[in-house]
Parts: sequence; structure tokens; C-alpha cells
Amino acid sequence: MLFKLSIKNMKKSFKDYAIYFLTLVLGVAIFYMFNSLDSQQAMLDISASTRNIIKLMIQMLNFVSVFISVILGLLIVYANNFLINRRKREFGIYMTLGMGKRQISKIILFETILVGLLSLVAGLIIGIFASQFMSILVAKLFEADMTEFVFVFSKDACIKTCIYFAIMYLAVMIFNTITISRYKLINLLTAIKKNEKVKIKNPILSILIFLIAVGILAYCYWKVTGGVQTLSTADKMLPIILLGIISTILIFWSLSGFILKVVQMRKSLYLKGTNMFVLRQINNKINTTVISMSVICLMLFMTISVLSSSLSLRKTMQEDLKEMTPVDLNLYKTANLPEKSVNAYGREIQYTELQREDSRKLVSETLKEYGFDMNNLKDVVEIPIYAINDVTMQVSLGEYFDEAKAQYSMLSYDSVETIIKISDYNKIARLYGLPEYELENDEYIMLCDFDSMKPLRDNALKLGTKLTILGKEYKPKYDESKEGYILMSTSHTNTGIVLVPDSCPLTEEYKEQYFLAANYNAETEEKIEEIEKNFVDEDSSLVNAMEKDGILLDGFTKIAIREASVGIATIVVFIAIYLGIVFLIASAAILALKQLTESSDNKQRYIILRKIGCDEKMINGALFRQIFIFFMLPLALAIIHSIFGIQFAISVMSGLASSEQLLPSVIATVIIIGVVYGLYFLSTYVGSKNIIKEEE
Repeated sequence: MLFKLSIKNMKKSFKDYAIYFLTLVLGVAIFYMFNSLDSQQAMLDISASTRNIIKLMIQMLNFVSVFISVILGLLIVYANNFLINRRKREFGIYMTLGMGKRQISKIILFETILVGLLSLVAGLIIGIFASQFMSILVAKLFEADMTEFVFVFSKDACIKTCIYFAIMYLAVMIFNTITISRYKLINLLTAIKKNEKVKIKNPILSILIFLIAVGILAYCYWKVTGGVQTLSTADKMLPIILLGIISTILIFWSLSGFILKVVQMRKSLYLKGTNMFVLRQINNKINTTVISMSVICLMLFMTISVLSSSLSLRKTMQEDLKEMTPVDLNLYKTANLPEKSVNAYGREIQYTELQREDSRKLVSETLKEYGFDMNNLKDVVEIPIYAINDVTMQVSLGEYFDEAKAQYSMLSYDSVETIIKISDYNKIARLYGLPEYELENDEYIMLCDFDSMKPLRDNALKLGTKLTILGKEYKPKYDESKEGYILMSTSHTNTGIVLVPDSCPLTEEYKEQYFLAANYNAETEEKIEEIEKNFVDEDSSLVNAMEKDGILLDGFTKIAIREASVGIATIVVFIAIYLGIVFLIASAAILALKQLTESSDNKQRYIILRKIGCDEKMINGALFRQIFIFFMLPLALAIIHSIFGIQFAISVMSGLASSEQLLPSVIATVIIIGVVYGLYFLSTYVGSKNIIKEEE
């Protein structure tokens, strides 16, 4: 009997369950998709190092999934609360007919189980098929082979999804039982007649608070853009974050206090059509949902910023990798090791005679001594790199040092500069395909391509800062730093290299490193992989022999850099998409349920509109404008927050993400938000329209 009643109630109230069902289905589908990555076919045709990166990504996604499940769980409880409140009068009628609270709880229990099972099945079906597209995305991001793609079902992800959502539904059932047990018959029967009390705020006070909030936000925006160099640590960023949150709440609090008064001053607008009704409804909604609107705004801000910044990071790193890995191999080692030295932690390091002897040899000589066949390499270029204790960054900045230190106090200005002779650098530049330079005997060139450091170098050069190296004075050839680098990297990270003429008296004692750049002498993938193993494989006889003797040879390979870069960028993108979409769904669902609740509570007002002569077109138009404004208010402020938030993120990730790659990322983010947000908006409008048409 109760089960049949639950079935009938579900059929009758299907439109009420639409948003709830949509949220559950999307939640299940996304949860399955991101937890099925380890079973995707794309994982089968990748290198061992990439496979390790993917394992790390899956571990991180598992931790994120716990956080996501909490968010979805709270969202499901919140959505279910709307359905319970929507049916108070129905429950009151049941109780007048003699039904007890326990029986009502059983009806709700059956309905929750049915909706849960349907949404779980529908979500898993969508997730299983959508995860196949996830395989293609993973393959593209990790550059994996997909020629033998097959349909994959992840049993582990399915079980995990079922367990997590079963726990969520259990929490909903417990919540429903507690809620029903607290209801009183009189409150259930009169629930529809109760109106929320709205306190009218003082418009003068509201305008004053609004202006203060805008001022605080303007200060926060300036700090995260113009004053970004002062936000170097978490304790410095936290006050700005808190101020941003407080000002967001104050803006929504103050809006309801004066926006209606402002529009009322324009009688032609206020009295036109149903504008009076719409504005009063919007005013009341903002007034009673200040915290909700603020939370939604901040969640949307996080969604926009995280998605845009992460996608930009991925695109920028892809572009930089092509430019910053021009050869197959970079190797370097410390030159002229002393008997002992002190490390960065103040600990004394004692070097062996073998280590000190090897530090006076070229990299190629060390490789030969440990059995490596140099015929495996081609285009070999070896150069020395110099350093002099009294030529530091502070010295190279000259008169600009004080201003630089005031702006960038965290930099290590006592670090020695890297010095390279012009002919040695040109050998590397020729191999890398970079511009070559010429110098007179009294000139130097500063190379720098790191975006955050380049302005400091340029400002110092514009002042004509001269360098004294081993008793001889050198003037800058250019009034700005030039692009160039020695070490391969994932991005432009060269903070400064001083190029000096060959006549500069740099002797053996000033050699800091020996550096080697080369390509693999191989035509096939198998041969390339065989040579690569000599430098990156832990079981390599070359690596083990050097480690045994404590030889301090280090370096990078193009393959290792690219795999690591792809892995970092992809992990960031996946977690950002996961969090971003869930935040977006949560924000849109809360807005939708708030609006549906308002429509249910205000049915009497729409009945009055019909009685005074408003036709359905006018009423539907009024409803559409209400929902549109209600959805757009938090989104509009979130977009404004994001404009500055993304700039801050790009500044923090300087060298990894570029503002030049931001437009495609923003477009992709707009599409994602447009689809999900638009879907909830339309569902809310249709659901609200059905609610206000119901007969009492």
C-alpha cells in the first residue's frame, strides 16, 4: 500500500523531482567518469614514467573525490529538503486521515530509494559512455596511442560510486526521518499560508555599506594585480581573501536595501508592465538569501578562475615545450670542487679525492670513463660556465637595487651571477636555433626570458649599470635584456645570464660548471629509448656506477622534461575540471532549488496577478525575468572577481601560464558554464512555470 502510494506520488510530482533527479544523475556520472581513469584503454600504450604520473593523478583524484562526495552529499540533502518542504500540506492531509509519522517516513523512504536507484542507474549509464570520451581526452593530453581503442567498463569505479552514493542516500533517509518526526499537524496544514518576514533596510545605510564594500573590493583587486609582489606567502594572502569574502557578503546584503528605491525613482520603468511585481520579488529574494547568494557567487568565481587558469596553464606549457626543448640531452656538473663546503642548511660537506678529480674534467670525459659510448651522441657542444663571488645580482642591478628590493623583497640578491663567454654561448645558440650575439671588449649582454625577472633586468640596464669583472669594467650593449638560455626547461625560466667578451680574463679557478648539450645519434624509436635509459633508468649501469663513486653529474632529457610537463599540466587540468564542474553544478542546483521554493511559496501572488487582468504571457515574462536576474546576479559578480583572480593566478604561475593563451581557455570555460548553468536555468523556469499554474 505505502509502496504503491510512493510510486503514484513520484509520477504526480515528477516535475518537482526534475532538478533533484538532474543533480543526482550529473553527480553520479561525473563521479564515475573521474574515478574510472585507471581502467581507460588510453593507459595501456604509454611509457613507464607517464604511467607513474597517471598513478599519482589517480591517487590525487581519490582524495579529491572524498571532498567532492561531501559537497554532493550536502547538495543532495539540501535538494531533498526542498522536496520535503514542498509537500508539507500533503503530509498534513495524510496525518488528518490517520496516517502516523512513521508511515509517512516510510513513504519518503521508498521514494528516496526509488529516485536514488533511478538516478544511480541513469548516472552510471551516462558516466560509462562519457568515460569513453574521457579516454580520448586522456590519450590526447598524455599523447598516448589510441589505435587499438576498445570499450571499457570500470568495475572498481562503479562499486566506488555505488558505495559513496549509498552513504549519501542513507544520510538523506536519516535526515528525512528526523525532519518528519519534528512536524506538527497545525504547521503542516498552514504551511502554505506562512510568509517569510522581510525586514526593510534603511536605504541610506545600505548605500553606504555598498560603497564601503565596493571600496574594499577595489583594494583587494589592486592587491592581487598591482601589488601582487607583496602577496608572497599564505599569511599575506589570507587577509585579502577574507576581505574579498566579507565585501561580497556586504554587497548582496546592501543590494536589497536600495536597489528597489533606486528603480522606484524612475516611475516610467518601475510602473511598466509587471516590473513592479518582478522588482519586489527580486528584492525579497536577495534580502532573504544573502549568505546563499554570496556562497554561490564565490563558488562560481572559483569555477571560472580554476578552469580558465588551468586550461591556460596546459596550453602555455604545450607551446613552451616545443621551444624550450631543442635538443635531446643536457648534462652538467660542478667544476673545481673544494675539499669541503657548506650547504644551504649550514651543514659541512666533505668531498672525496675522486669527486674533486672528476670535477676538473669535461662531461664527455666523465661519460667515457664510465663506459658510455660517445658515438651514441651527435651535435655535441661543451662549454664552461663561470661565477665570481663579487658579481652578484645586487651588483648587476646597480642603482636600481634599492627600488627592486622594495618591490621584490623575497629575491636572493646575494646570489652570484652566471657568466658565459660570448663564443661559448654562440655555440649553444647555434645548436638551439637561437640568435647569436657579438660583443666589443668593454661590453656585456644580459640574457633573461623569465617574465617576472625581465622588468628588473631591463630597468637596471636602462640606467646603464656597469659591471666590474676581475678588475675590468664592462658596459651594457643593450638597454634591455635579450632572450636566451642554456638549460632546457618546461618554460622560460632563465632569470639572468651575463655574456662577456672572450677577452674577459676568466681563468680555470672561476669555472663553476661544465655543461654539455647534444642530440641522440639514433634513427629509430627503439634506439632512442635505448640511449635514453642510460640517463633516466634507475637500473642503468652508467647511473649506478656514477652514484657508487659519488660523481655529481646531473641533467635533463627532452623526453623526461616533456613527460613530466605533460603530467603536471594534465593533473592540474583534471582536478580543476573535476572541482570546477562540481562547484558549478552545486551553485546552479542551489539557485534552482531556491527559485523553485520561492515559486511554490508565492503561488498566491501569481493567482492575484491573473485576477487583476495579467495574461499568461505577461506572467511567464515576469517569472522569466525574475529567474534570469536571480541567476545572473551571483554570476555577474563572480565574473568581475574572476577578471582579477585570473590575472593573479597568471602572475603567480609566471613562467608556466601565459595571458596570451587565456582567451581560448576563457572561451572553453564560458561554454562549460553556459551548458550546465543554462540547463539548470531552463529546468528552473519550466519547473517554476508548472508550479505557479497548479490549482489550489
